[in-house]
Amino acid sequence: MNGFQLKPGLPSQLALVICLLLSLWGCAQKPLAPQTASLPLSSIQIQGAAAEWRAINRLTYGPSPALLADLKSNGQPKNWALAQLDAARKASLEAPKLPPDLASINDPLPTIFDGARKEREARASVPAGTRINEFVANEKRFHFQEEPDPLFYNRTQVNKAIAWRLASCSNDDVEQPLLARMTEFWFNHFNIYQQKGPVRPFAGHYAIHVARAHALGKFEDLVLASAKHPAMLYYLDQWLSVSPQSVRAGQNSRGLNENYARELMELHTLGVQGGYTQNDVRELARIFTGWTISPRSDSGFQFVMRLHESGNKSLMGQSIPSSAASIGMTEGEQAIRFLANHPATAQRVSRRLAEYFVADSPPQDLIDLMEKTFLASGGDIYQVMKVMLNHAAFWDPENKLYRTPYDFACASLRVLNVPQDRFKWLQAFGYSAVAGHAIQNWQTPDGYSFNANTWFTPEALTRRIDFALNISRNAGERSDLYPYLGDNTKKAVMNQAPQQRMGFVLGSSEMVFK
Repeated sequence: MNGFQLKPGLPSQLALVICLLLSLWGCAQKPLAPQTASLPLSSIQIQGAAAEWRAINRLTYGPSPALLADLKSNGQPKNWALAQLDAARKASLEAPKLPPDLASINDPLPTIFDGARKEREARASVPAGTRINEFVANEKRFHFQEEPDPLFYNRTQVNKAIAWRLASCSNDDVEQPLLARMTEFWFNHFNIYQQKGPVRPFAGHYAIHVARAHALGKFEDLVLASAKHPAMLYYLDQWLSVSPQSVRAGQNSRGLNENYARELMELHTLGVQGGYTQNDVRELARIFTGWTISPRSDSGFQFVMRLHESGNKSLMGQSIPSSAASIGMTEGEQAIRFLANHPATAQRVSRRLAEYFVADSPPQDLIDLMEKTFLASGGDIYQVMKVMLNHAAFWDPENKLYRTPYDFACASLRVLNVPQDRFKWLQAFGYSAVAGHAIQNWQTPDGYSFNANTWFTPEALTRRIDFALNISRNAGERSDLYPYLGDNTKKAVMNQAPQQRMGFVLGSSEMVFK
């Protein structure tokens, strides 16, 4: 079994099932091998079942019946893939199709600020010594018909944001499938931690108005939207950062905070090898002084000049402000545009997109082509993605990916065709959380890893197969999937009772890898 050892105490039936499924995986470690070069597009077969399966599992979370039928009717997997890209860009410019009971995550920002304020007031009015049951808001998780208790406004907003992500990844009527994947990618790239106190009510709004809205637009607009959103301002404490000049003048007890400036360069744009110094971090922090929250404004953002550090700054050799007309808030916007369009950023973003959609170690020639397009197009993510989908590396069967727990949870909902079953959502949510990939819940700014080295472990495999067998119990068969399974997998599936077959489909290498 490729060196895997099962955990002691597993039920014998589950252990036998796991042994059988692992035996079907064959060279399961193969996706971990680095890919250093890619073949010409003309040498790659982009027709037939393998190409169809690849397209639908890379560009969506998995084959829902309707989407699979649409792909098959197209007859050209690459054309279908490019059409999905166009559809995702179009959908990103439209309002999300939120289920009515989840709509409050997209309320105007002043309304969300007001809900958070009312929770603070409600909690302050609770008599001293009275215990608040902090889990009451979770007892009916994913069912939000009742008006939320003001005591649990923030927790309810978090739960609704999670529910929307599950609805988006599993239901094509809620979200265009590729846009759901792009939203996950960008939320993770510009990660916020939804359990940090003041961030909590804004997580869903951030996902919609930052990650989703700019998913296939200009990268600099995406960075600017993230920088000015209350969720990011709160998460990395930028809202507290003020000029040392104002502190010395007795106007404020706070001082300079470098958190956002550091993560903007290290994670959001240039990367740790991007050529910046600690002095650049401090200069950038000075540039962003005065960027803070505004509970009453529609954007949730304001620039306060008296908290801003005046004078010239230098960022990686660039003079900021560049002119007398760009002082104040425009200093920060100038810095973001410079960083967002830097060659190091183009390389880093291109690599991360290729790692997410192509392989853990994508071919350098693909990354270089994506980088070139990024720089030539002014950071147009749509154009960068188009290069990737037209490249042989995307279609090369040697380039495999391993599903993260969240990806696998969403794929399970789609394969079982249960996009509106909120009990199944709860199962998917629970599995993803215990597997270490709780939705929107990574504490540090780097976001979740999505490579096989992180998730491909014996314990994780056992948990994954256990989840697959549980969530698929008594599920109806999807015979439309069988043409995409290998002969050994089909044989193992058909040897099971009909009510157990979908569990074997979910646990197969065809679903665990993509």
